[in-house]
Amino acid sequence: MIPRLLAARLIDLAVILFGVSVVVFLLIRLVPGDAVAIMLGANAEVTPERIAELRGRLGLDLPIHTQYLRWAGAALTGDFGVSIWTGRPVIEEILASIGPTIELTLLALIFGAVPAVPLGALMAQWRGGAADAALRVVSIAGLTIPSFWLGIVMILALATLAPSAPMLGYVPFAQDPLGHVLRLILPAFALGLPVLANLSRLVRTAMLEALSQDYVRTARAKGVGERRVVYRHALRNALIPFVTSLGVMTGYLLGGAIVVEQVFAIPGLGRLVLGAIAERNYPLIQATILVVTCGFVIVNFVVDLLYLAIDPRLRGAR
Repeated sequence: MIPRLLAARLIDLAVILFGVSVVVFLLIRLVPGDAVAIMLGANAEVTPERIAELRGRLGLDLPIHTQYLRWAGAALTGDFGVSIWTGRPVIEEILASIGPTIELTLLALIFGAVPAVPLGALMAQWRGGAADAALRVVSIAGLTIPSFWLGIVMILALATLAPSAPMLGYVPFAQDPLGHVLRLILPAFALGLPVLANLSRLVRTAMLEALSQDYVRTARAKGVGERRVVYRHALRNALIPFVTSLGVMTGYLLGGAIVVEQVFAIPGLGRLVLGAIAERNYPLIQATILVVTCGFVIVNFVVDLLYLAIDPRLRGAR
């Protein structure tokens, strides 16, 4: 049964990735006007010859299906073409910028996901009390505060309280380990707070539902301790929607990181994408969107497998 489920999930993954590649490929073709002329911009030296040369270099003079097959085949080998303005391979520019984004996303995910489980469980245990109400108010505030606004406020506050503290930019870990960590704390907090608020409320709701089930009442009737009932019996079932939401939260973090990186001057994929948009560097935009989207899809695939591992009932569902 497990190999069959894994094969089915892999087929679903392949179909989704194919659809993503088609959508990303069509982005540059659906741009209003002549995409090549837009890439060259309002340059006095733009001539029909230069437009034709760039169109041929990008393969835009070929039939649409041939363009896709050539582009997809090259992308499978890691060849996304070259940047229009720098002449460097696009994959090199992405690899040079993806490290800070991955670090920021993982740190924000840890900050948001790890405390959410015990916090949600405590909110469920304290339901109806003053502590539960206070935590719910805080979680609602965390959901409504934009990450970029929180980041700006934290920068202003830290600049007032500790002007010499490192808060902007990015330093490689090998160069300055402490400075590296300190510069990622604030953006990770700003990015992870909405995740913490969302997941803690999700765990609370799932825990309240689990605690009302018959098996929990049976365990209590048998004299099982309340801590064991909550954290061993109810919490496991509450983790099912929690794990499912992790994939969606990862996509949220990848999208939010683009804005937060700009606020904290972190040279990640956010700055790369925004710079490529400003320069109309479509090969770079196309490749970056494809890489980020594929990463999001693969993360959701892994979460789907974890979902099956946590809930054995689903293994016989197909």
